[in-house]
Amino acid sequence: MSIVTVQLGQCGNQIGFEVFNALFTDSQSSQGLCSKRENEAYQASCKERFFREEKGVPIARAVLVDMEPKVINHVLSKAAQSGQWKYSQHACFCQKQGSGNNWAYGYSVHGPKHEDSIMNLIQKEVEKCDSLNGFFIIMSIAGGTGSGLGAFLTQHLHDHYSNALKMNQIIWPYGTGEVIVQNYNSILTLSHLYRSSDALLIHENDTIHKICAKLMNIKQISFGDINQVLAHQLGSVFQPTYSVEGSFHYRRNPLGDLMENLVPHPEFKMLGVRNIPQMSENSLPYSTFTWAGLLKHLRQMLISNAKMEEGIDWQVRPPLPGLPPLGKMSQNREQHFNTSLANLVILRGKDVQNANLEGFKDPALYTSWLGPDEAFTVWKTQRAFSRYEKSAALVSNSQFFVKPLDTIVGKAWNMFASKEAWNYARVHGTPGPAPPQTPGGDSRVRPLLTTGLAAWGTVVRGRVSEVCAELSKQ
Repeated sequence: MSIVTVQLGQCGNQIGFEVFNALFTDSQSSQGLCSKRENEAYQASCKERFFREEKGVPIARAVLVDMEPKVINHVLSKAAQSGQWKYSQHACFCQKQGSGNNWAYGYSVHGPKHEDSIMNLIQKEVEKCDSLNGFFIIMSIAGGTGSGLGAFLTQHLHDHYSNALKMNQIIWPYGTGEVIVQNYNSILTLSHLYRSSDALLIHENDTIHKICAKLMNIKQISFGDINQVLAHQLGSVFQPTYSVEGSFHYRRNPLGDLMENLVPHPEFKMLGVRNIPQMSENSLPYSTFTWAGLLKHLRQMLISNAKMEEGIDWQVRPPLPGLPPLGKMSQNREQHFNTSLANLVILRGKDVQNANLEGFKDPALYTSWLGPDEAFTVWKTQRAFSRYEKSAALVSNSQFFVKPLDTIVGKAWNMFASKEAWNYARVHGTPGPAPPQTPGGDSRVRPLLTTGLAAWGTVVRGRVSEVCAELSKQ
Protein backbone atom coordinates (compact mmCIF):
# COMPACT_ATOMS: atom_id res chain seq x y z
CA MET A 1 0.00 0.00 0.00
CA SER A 2 1.23 3.48 -0.87
CA ILE A 3 1.69 6.61 1.22
CA VAL A 4 1.21 10.05 -0.36
CA THR A 5 3.43 12.66 1.25
CA VAL A 6 2.31 16.30 1.37
CA GLN A 7 5.23 18.72 1.86
CA LEU A 8 4.10 22.10 3.19
CA GLY A 9 6.05 25.33 3.36
CA GLN A 10 9.80 25.86 3.38
CA CYS A 11 10.37 23.52 6.32
CA GLY A 12 8.16 20.73 4.99
CA ASN A 13 9.70 20.78 1.53
CA GLN A 14 13.29 20.81 2.73
CA ILE A 15 12.69 17.95 5.17
CA GLY A 16 10.61 16.06 2.61
CA PHE A 17 13.49 16.05 0.14
CA GLU A 18 15.89 14.66 2.75
CA VAL A 19 13.37 11.99 3.75
CA PHE A 20 12.88 10.72 0.20
CA ASN A 21 16.62 10.87 -0.43
CA ALA A 22 17.33 8.87 2.74
CA LEU A 23 14.65 6.29 1.91
CA PHE A 24 15.88 5.77 -1.64
CA THR A 25 19.58 5.74 -0.73
CA ASP A 26 19.00 3.18 2.01
CA SER A 27 16.85 0.96 -0.19
CA GLN A 28 19.56 0.85 -2.86
CA SER A 29 22.42 0.28 -0.43
CA SER A 30 24.58 -2.82 -0.81
CA GLN A 31 25.34 -2.73 2.93
CA GLY A 32 22.05 -4.30 4.01
CA LEU A 33 23.82 -7.37 5.47
CA CYS A 34 21.12 -9.72 4.18
CA SER A 35 20.53 -12.10 1.29
CA LYS A 36 19.99 -10.83 -2.25
CA ARG A 37 16.41 -12.12 -2.21
CA GLU A 38 15.62 -10.34 1.04
CA ASN A 39 17.24 -7.13 -0.16
CA GLU A 40 15.17 -7.18 -3.36
CA ALA A 41 11.97 -7.67 -1.35
CA TYR A 42 12.97 -4.74 0.88
CA GLN A 43 13.60 -2.51 -2.15
CA ALA A 44 10.27 -3.47 -3.74
CA SER A 45 8.36 -2.73 -0.52
CA CYS A 46 10.04 0.68 -0.11
CA LYS A 47 9.33 1.56 -3.73
CA GLU A 48 5.66 0.59 -3.46
CA ARG A 49 5.21 2.81 -0.40
CA PHE A 50 7.01 5.95 -1.44
CA PHE A 51 7.78 5.92 -5.18
CA ARG A 52 6.17 5.23 -8.51
CA GLU A 53 7.90 4.81 -11.84
CA GLU A 54 7.75 6.93 -14.98
CA LYS A 55 9.93 5.96 -17.95
CA GLY A 56 12.13 3.88 -15.69
CA VAL A 57 12.75 6.73 -13.21
CA PRO A 58 11.48 6.52 -9.58
CA ILE A 59 9.12 9.43 -8.86
CA ALA A 60 8.35 10.39 -5.27
CA ARG A 61 4.69 9.97 -4.28
CA ALA A 62 4.54 13.55 -3.07
CA VAL A 63 2.74 16.85 -3.51
CA LEU A 64 4.84 19.96 -2.87
CA VAL A 65 3.08 23.10 -1.61
CA ASP A 66 4.53 26.51 -0.78
CA MET A 67 3.41 30.07 -1.29
CA GLU A 68 6.82 31.06 -2.67
CA PRO A 69 8.64 29.25 -5.51
CA LYS A 70 12.26 29.36 -4.32
CA VAL A 71 12.34 26.29 -2.07
CA ILE A 72 10.23 24.10 -4.35
CA ASN A 73 12.44 24.94 -7.34
CA HIS A 74 15.50 24.12 -5.26
CA VAL A 75 14.32 20.68 -4.10
CA LEU A 76 13.09 19.81 -7.60
CA SER A 77 16.55 20.59 -8.91
CA LYS A 78 18.36 18.68 -6.14
CA ALA A 79 16.25 15.57 -6.66
CA ALA A 80 16.81 15.63 -10.42
CA GLN A 81 20.55 16.18 -9.98
CA SER A 82 20.82 13.12 -7.75
CA GLY A 83 20.32 11.00 -10.86
CA GLN A 84 18.47 8.42 -8.72
CA TRP A 85 14.93 9.70 -8.25
CA LYS A 86 12.79 12.75 -9.01
CA TYR A 87 9.76 14.73 -7.99
CA SER A 88 6.99 15.18 -10.52
CA GLN A 89 6.95 18.77 -11.77
CA HIS A 90 3.19 18.37 -12.18
CA ALA A 91 2.70 17.74 -8.45
CA CYS A 92 3.85 21.16 -7.25
CA PHE A 93 1.88 24.22 -6.20
CA CYS A 94 3.50 27.56 -5.46
CA GLN A 95 2.65 31.25 -5.62
CA LYS A 96 4.64 34.46 -5.42
CA GLN A 97 3.38 35.73 -2.06
CA GLY A 98 4.13 33.98 1.21
CA SER A 99 2.21 34.03 4.47
CA GLY A 100 4.68 36.18 6.40
CA ASN A 101 4.55 33.93 9.49
CA ASN A 102 0.88 34.87 9.82
CA TRP A 103 -1.06 31.73 10.77
CA ALA A 104 -4.41 33.37 10.04
CA TYR A 105 -3.32 34.40 6.54
CA GLY A 106 -2.24 30.85 5.72
CA TYR A 107 -5.43 29.35 7.14
CA SER A 108 -8.08 31.88 6.11
CA VAL A 109 -6.67 33.44 2.94
CA HIS A 110 -4.32 31.03 1.16
CA GLY A 111 -6.30 27.98 2.26
CA PRO A 112 -9.73 28.82 0.81
CA LYS A 113 -8.22 30.62 -2.19
CA HIS A 114 -6.08 27.69 -3.34
CA GLU A 115 -7.99 24.73 -1.90
CA ASP A 116 -9.30 23.42 -5.22
CA SER A 117 -5.95 23.60 -7.00
CA ILE A 118 -4.04 21.85 -4.22
CA MET A 119 -6.68 19.19 -3.61
CA ASN A 120 -6.73 18.43 -7.36
CA LEU A 121 -2.97 17.78 -7.28
CA ILE A 122 -3.41 15.49 -4.28
CA GLN A 123 -6.26 13.63 -5.99
CA LYS A 124 -4.13 13.04 -9.09
CA GLU A 125 -1.34 11.59 -6.95
CA VAL A 126 -3.80 9.39 -5.06
CA GLU A 127 -5.19 8.05 -8.34
CA LYS A 128 -1.70 6.83 -9.26
CA CYS A 129 -1.65 4.53 -6.20
CA ASP A 130 -2.87 0.97 -6.62
CA SER A 131 -3.93 1.08 -2.98
CA LEU A 132 -3.77 4.17 -0.74
CA ASN A 133 -2.52 3.61 2.80
CA GLY A 134 -2.82 7.24 3.84
CA PHE A 135 -1.19 10.66 3.93
CA PHE A 136 2.07 11.73 5.56
CA ILE A 137 2.02 15.51 6.01
CA ILE A 138 5.31 17.27 6.78
CA MET A 139 5.05 20.78 8.23
CA SER A 140 6.25 23.25 10.81
CA ILE A 141 3.87 24.58 13.44
CA ALA A 142 5.57 27.95 13.99
CA GLY A 143 5.31 29.80 10.66
CA GLY A 144 2.46 30.82 8.38
CA THR A 145 2.26 28.58 5.33
CA GLY A 146 3.28 25.28 6.92
CA SER A 147 1.20 25.84 10.04
CA GLY A 148 -1.83 27.84 8.86
CA LEU A 149 -2.23 26.33 5.40
CA GLY A 150 -1.12 22.96 6.78
CA ALA A 151 -3.90 22.97 9.37
CA PHE A 152 -6.41 23.95 6.67
CA LEU A 153 -5.33 21.21 4.24
CA THR A 154 -5.22 18.52 6.93
CA GLN A 155 -8.79 19.38 7.84
CA HIS A 156 -9.87 19.07 4.19
CA LEU A 157 -7.97 15.81 3.72
CA HIS A 158 -9.91 14.56 6.73
CA ASP A 159 -13.18 15.60 5.05
CA HIS A 160 -12.38 14.35 1.53
CA TYR A 161 -10.52 11.14 2.45
CA SER A 162 -12.27 10.06 5.62
CA ASN A 163 -11.19 6.42 5.23
CA ALA A 164 -7.51 7.22 4.66
CA LEU A 165 -5.15 7.67 7.59
CA LYS A 166 -3.50 11.03 8.20
CA MET A 167 -0.22 11.40 10.07
CA ASN A 168 1.32 14.85 10.52
CA GLN A 169 5.04 15.09 11.11
CA ILE A 170 5.40 18.44 12.87
CA ILE A 171 8.51 20.43 13.69
CA TRP A 172 8.44 21.97 17.15
CA PRO A 173 10.12 25.41 17.14
CA TYR A 174 13.31 26.34 18.96
CA GLY A 175 12.67 27.43 22.52
CA THR A 176 14.57 30.67 21.98
CA GLY A 177 12.31 31.56 19.09
CA GLU A 178 12.61 31.81 15.33
CA VAL A 179 9.36 33.75 14.86
CA ILE A 180 7.99 36.26 17.34
CA VAL A 181 4.45 34.84 17.14
CA GLN A 182 5.56 31.19 17.01
CA ASN A 183 3.85 30.30 20.29
CA TYR A 184 0.50 31.64 19.08
CA ASN A 185 0.97 29.87 15.74
CA SER A 186 1.84 26.60 17.46
CA ILE A 187 -1.25 26.63 19.69
CA LEU A 188 -3.54 27.41 16.78
CA THR A 189 -2.00 24.70 14.61
CA LEU A 190 -2.16 22.02 17.29
CA SER A 191 -5.75 22.83 18.19
CA HIS A 192 -6.84 22.22 14.59
CA LEU A 193 -4.62 19.22 13.88
CA TYR A 194 -5.89 17.49 16.98
CA ARG A 195 -9.35 17.31 15.44
CA SER A 196 -8.37 16.28 11.92
CA SER A 197 -5.19 14.18 12.14
CA ASP A 198 -4.96 10.56 13.29
CA ALA A 199 -1.48 10.97 14.77
CA LEU A 200 1.09 13.73 15.33
CA LEU A 201 4.74 12.72 15.09
CA ILE A 202 6.74 15.42 16.87
CA HIS A 203 10.35 16.47 16.39
CA GLU A 204 11.81 19.27 18.50
CA ASN A 205 14.35 21.54 16.80
CA ASP A 206 16.29 21.95 20.05
CA THR A 207 16.69 18.18 20.42
CA ILE A 208 17.79 17.60 16.83
CA HIS A 209 20.26 20.49 17.15
CA LYS A 210 21.81 18.84 20.22
CA ILE A 211 22.07 15.51 18.39
CA CYS A 212 23.96 17.26 15.58
CA ALA A 213 26.33 18.92 18.04
CA LYS A 214 26.94 16.18 20.59
CA LEU A 215 26.45 12.90 18.71
CA MET A 216 27.28 13.84 15.13
CA ASN A 217 30.13 16.21 16.14
CA ILE A 218 29.05 18.88 13.66
CA LYS A 219 30.72 22.21 14.43
CA GLN A 220 28.77 24.57 12.17
CA ILE A 221 25.23 23.20 12.23
CA SER A 222 23.03 24.05 9.26
CA PHE A 223 19.36 23.35 8.61
CA GLY A 224 20.58 20.78 6.10
CA ASP A 225 22.33 18.90 8.91
CA ILE A 226 19.22 19.04 11.07
CA ASN A 227 17.01 17.85 8.23
CA GLN A 228 19.30 14.89 7.53
CA VAL A 229 19.06 13.75 11.16
CA LEU A 230 15.27 14.10 10.96
CA ALA A 231 15.24 12.10 7.73
CA HIS A 232 17.31 9.34 9.33
CA GLN A 233 14.87 9.08 12.23
CA LEU A 234 11.84 8.99 9.95
CA GLY A 235 13.48 6.44 7.67
CA SER A 236 14.19 4.19 10.63
CA VAL A 237 10.45 4.16 11.35
CA PHE A 238 8.96 3.93 7.85
CA GLN A 239 11.32 1.59 6.03
CA PRO A 240 9.89 -1.95 5.68
CA THR A 241 9.81 -4.47 8.53
CA TYR A 242 8.49 -8.03 8.70
CA SER A 243 4.75 -8.41 9.13
CA VAL A 244 5.00 -11.10 11.83
CA GLU A 245 7.75 -12.80 13.82
CA GLY A 246 9.62 -15.29 11.67
CA SER A 247 8.04 -14.06 8.43
CA PHE A 248 9.99 -12.86 5.42
CA HIS A 249 7.03 -10.86 4.11
CA TYR A 250 7.10 -7.11 4.70
CA ARG A 251 4.06 -5.41 6.21
CA ARG A 252 1.83 -3.66 3.68
CA ASN A 253 -0.15 -1.34 5.96
CA PRO A 254 2.55 0.69 7.73
CA LEU A 255 0.44 3.67 8.83
CA GLY A 256 -2.45 1.46 9.94
CA ASP A 257 -0.15 -0.87 11.88
CA LEU A 258 1.64 2.09 13.46
CA MET A 259 -1.55 3.73 14.68
CA GLU A 260 -3.15 0.47 15.76
CA ASN A 261 -0.19 -0.14 18.05
CA LEU A 262 0.46 3.41 19.26
CA VAL A 263 -2.83 5.33 19.39
CA PRO A 264 -5.07 3.39 21.79
CA HIS A 265 -7.40 6.37 22.24
CA PRO A 266 -8.17 9.19 19.75
CA GLU A 267 -7.44 11.87 22.34
CA PHE A 268 -3.88 10.63 22.90
CA LYS A 269 -2.14 10.86 19.55
CA MET A 270 1.17 12.71 20.08
CA LEU A 271 4.14 10.48 19.27
CA GLY A 272 7.89 10.91 19.70
CA VAL A 273 10.88 9.12 18.14
CA ARG A 274 14.21 8.09 19.64
CA ASN A 275 17.05 6.41 17.76
CA ILE A 276 20.12 4.49 18.78
CA PRO A 277 22.92 4.57 17.72
CA GLN A 278 23.48 7.96 16.11
CA MET A 279 27.05 9.04 15.42
CA SER A 280 29.33 10.60 12.85
CA GLU A 281 30.75 8.55 10.00
CA ASN A 282 34.25 9.10 11.40
CA SER A 283 33.31 7.44 14.70
CA LEU A 284 31.46 4.48 13.21
CA PRO A 285 34.49 2.30 12.26
CA TYR A 286 35.67 2.40 15.88
CA SER A 287 32.33 1.40 17.41
CA THR A 288 30.77 -1.97 18.08
CA PHE A 289 27.20 -2.63 19.16
CA THR A 290 25.33 -5.40 20.92
CA TRP A 291 21.57 -5.71 21.19
CA ALA A 292 21.83 -5.92 24.98
CA GLY A 293 23.73 -2.63 25.15
CA LEU A 294 21.55 -0.79 22.65
CA LEU A 295 18.30 -1.84 24.28
CA LYS A 296 19.53 -1.09 27.81
CA HIS A 297 20.27 2.48 26.75
CA LEU A 298 17.05 2.82 24.75
CA ARG A 299 14.92 1.68 27.69
CA GLN A 300 16.59 4.18 30.02
CA MET A 301 16.11 6.92 27.43
CA LEU A 302 12.41 6.08 27.49
CA ILE A 303 11.83 6.04 31.24
CA SER A 304 14.02 9.10 31.95
CA ASN A 305 12.63 11.01 28.94
CA ALA A 306 16.10 11.47 27.45
CA LYS A 307 15.88 12.53 23.81
CA MET A 308 19.33 11.17 22.93
CA GLU A 309 21.88 8.72 24.23
CA GLU A 310 24.19 11.31 25.77
CA GLY A 311 23.08 12.69 29.12
CA ILE A 312 20.80 9.82 30.17
CA ASP A 313 19.76 10.00 33.83
CA TRP A 314 20.51 6.50 35.12
CA GLN A 315 19.04 7.29 38.55
CA VAL A 316 15.46 7.19 37.26
CA ARG A 317 13.75 3.89 38.02
CA PRO A 318 10.23 2.54 37.42
CA PRO A 319 7.88 2.85 40.43
CA LEU A 320 7.88 0.00 42.90
CA PRO A 321 5.30 -2.73 42.25
CA GLY A 322 2.25 -2.71 44.50
CA LEU A 323 2.13 1.06 45.03
CA PRO A 324 -1.38 2.57 44.99
CA PRO A 325 -2.08 4.97 42.07
CA LEU A 326 -1.50 8.14 44.14
CA GLY A 327 1.77 6.80 45.49
CA LYS A 328 2.89 5.83 42.00
CA MET A 329 2.07 9.30 40.65
CA SER A 330 3.97 10.96 43.49
CA GLN A 331 7.05 8.81 42.95
CA ASN A 332 6.93 9.39 39.19
CA ARG A 333 6.86 13.16 39.64
CA GLU A 334 9.69 13.04 42.15
CA GLN A 335 11.92 10.95 39.88
CA HIS A 336 10.77 12.55 36.59
CA PHE A 337 9.71 9.10 35.41
CA ASN A 338 8.16 9.07 31.92
CA THR A 339 4.99 6.94 31.90
CA SER A 340 3.91 5.49 28.54
CA LEU A 341 0.59 4.68 26.96
CA ALA A 342 2.16 2.61 24.19
CA ASN A 343 5.60 1.89 22.76
CA LEU A 344 6.84 0.46 19.48
CA VAL A 345 10.45 -0.72 19.16
CA ILE A 346 11.79 -1.25 15.63
CA LEU A 347 14.93 -3.38 15.35
CA ARG A 348 17.04 -3.62 12.21
CA GLY A 349 20.20 -5.57 11.55
CA LYS A 350 22.33 -8.57 12.29
CA ASP A 351 21.12 -11.22 14.76
CA VAL A 352 17.91 -9.28 15.36
CA GLN A 353 16.19 -12.51 16.42
CA ASN A 354 18.46 -12.65 19.48
CA ALA A 355 17.42 -9.28 20.90
CA ASN A 356 15.85 -9.51 24.38
CA LEU A 357 13.01 -7.02 24.86
CA GLU A 358 11.70 -8.14 28.25
CA GLY A 359 12.68 -4.79 29.79
CA PHE A 360 10.06 -3.02 27.66
CA LYS A 361 7.34 -5.38 28.87
CA ASP A 362 7.52 -4.22 32.49
CA PRO A 363 3.97 -3.18 33.56
CA ALA A 364 5.50 -0.35 35.62
CA LEU A 365 6.37 1.47 32.38
CA TYR A 366 2.74 1.82 31.35
CA THR A 367 -0.51 3.38 32.46
CA SER A 368 -2.78 1.27 34.63
CA TRP A 369 -5.49 0.88 31.97
CA LEU A 370 -3.25 -0.82 29.39
CA GLY A 371 -1.18 -3.89 30.07
CA PRO A 372 2.18 -4.58 28.38
CA ASP A 373 0.62 -7.08 25.97
CA GLU A 374 -1.52 -4.29 24.50
CA ALA A 375 0.89 -1.41 25.06
CA PHE A 376 4.16 -2.80 23.69
CA THR A 377 4.94 -3.93 20.14
CA VAL A 378 8.14 -4.87 18.35
CA TRP A 379 8.87 -4.83 14.61
CA LYS A 380 11.99 -6.48 13.19
CA THR A 381 13.99 -7.05 10.04
CA GLN A 382 17.41 -8.56 9.49
CA ARG A 383 18.05 -5.95 6.83
CA ALA A 384 20.36 -3.26 8.27
CA PHE A 385 19.39 0.42 8.03
CA SER A 386 21.68 3.15 6.78
CA ARG A 387 25.28 2.67 7.94
CA TYR A 388 24.56 0.70 11.09
CA GLU A 389 25.03 -3.04 11.51
CA LYS A 390 22.47 -2.92 14.33
CA SER A 391 20.03 -0.12 15.07
CA ALA A 392 16.87 0.47 17.07
CA ALA A 393 14.12 3.07 16.89
CA LEU A 394 11.53 3.74 19.58
CA VAL A 395 8.21 5.38 18.72
CA SER A 396 6.49 6.29 21.96
CA ASN A 397 3.11 7.60 23.05
CA SER A 398 4.08 8.91 26.46
CA GLN A 399 4.41 11.98 28.66
CA PHE A 400 7.42 13.24 26.67
CA PHE A 401 5.46 16.17 25.19
CA VAL A 402 4.00 17.60 28.42
CA LYS A 403 6.93 19.88 29.28
CA PRO A 404 7.45 21.39 25.79
CA LEU A 405 3.70 21.82 25.38
CA ASP A 406 3.31 23.48 28.77
CA THR A 407 6.27 25.74 27.97
CA ILE A 408 4.84 26.92 24.66
CA VAL A 409 1.40 27.54 26.22
CA GLY A 410 3.00 29.46 29.08
CA LYS A 411 4.95 31.67 26.69
CA ALA A 412 1.85 32.38 24.62
CA TRP A 413 -0.04 33.29 27.78
CA ASN A 414 2.75 35.59 29.01
CA MET A 415 2.92 37.28 25.63
CA PHE A 416 -0.80 37.84 25.67
CA ALA A 417 -0.65 39.14 29.25
CA SER A 418 2.08 41.63 28.28
CA LYS A 419 -0.24 43.02 25.62
CA GLU A 420 -2.99 43.35 28.20
CA ALA A 421 -0.57 45.24 30.46
CA TRP A 422 0.40 47.52 27.57
CA ASN A 423 -3.24 48.27 26.79
CA TYR A 424 -3.84 49.13 30.47
CA ALA A 425 -0.83 51.47 30.47
CA ARG A 426 -2.02 53.10 27.24
CA VAL A 427 -5.34 53.96 28.88
CA HIS A 428 -3.98 54.98 32.28
CA GLY A 429 -0.55 56.35 31.50
CA THR A 430 2.33 56.27 29.05
CA PRO A 431 3.03 52.85 27.59
CA GLY A 432 6.37 51.60 26.38
CA PRO A 433 6.91 50.11 22.92
CA ALA A 434 3.88 48.30 21.57
CA PRO A 435 4.00 44.53 22.07
CA PRO A 436 3.74 42.17 19.09
CA GLN A 437 0.33 41.85 17.52
CA THR A 438 -1.54 38.60 17.81
CA PRO A 439 -2.25 36.74 14.59
CA GLY A 440 -5.79 36.94 13.37
CA GLY A 441 -6.71 40.60 13.73
CA ASP A 442 -9.02 40.15 10.75
CA SER A 443 -12.58 39.61 12.01
CA ARG A 444 -12.96 36.72 9.54
CA VAL A 445 -10.59 34.56 11.55
CA ARG A 446 -11.46 35.56 15.12
CA PRO A 447 -13.96 32.72 15.53
CA LEU A 448 -11.22 30.25 14.62
CA LEU A 449 -9.11 31.20 17.62
CA THR A 450 -11.56 29.85 20.19
CA THR A 451 -10.59 26.24 19.55
CA GLY A 452 -8.98 24.48 22.54
CA LEU A 453 -6.69 21.49 22.44
CA ALA A 454 -8.22 18.07 23.06
CA ALA A 455 -7.48 16.26 26.31
CA TRP A 456 -3.80 16.49 27.22
CA GLY A 457 -4.40 16.71 30.92
CA THR A 458 -6.67 19.08 32.79
CA VAL A 459 -4.14 21.82 33.51
CA VAL A 460 -2.60 22.05 30.06
CA ARG A 461 -5.96 21.75 28.31
CA GLY A 462 -7.44 24.49 30.47
CA ARG A 463 -4.53 26.85 29.89
CA VAL A 464 -4.58 26.35 26.13
CA SER A 465 -8.34 26.90 26.00
CA GLU A 466 -7.93 30.11 27.98
CA VAL A 467 -5.26 31.40 25.62
CA CYS A 468 -7.31 30.59 22.51
CA ALA A 469 -10.45 32.09 24.01
CA GLU A 470 -8.65 35.29 24.98
CA LEU A 471 -7.00 35.56 21.58
CA SER A 472 -10.43 35.40 19.96
CA LYS A 473 -11.40 38.65 21.67
CA GLN A 474 -8.64 40.62 19.97
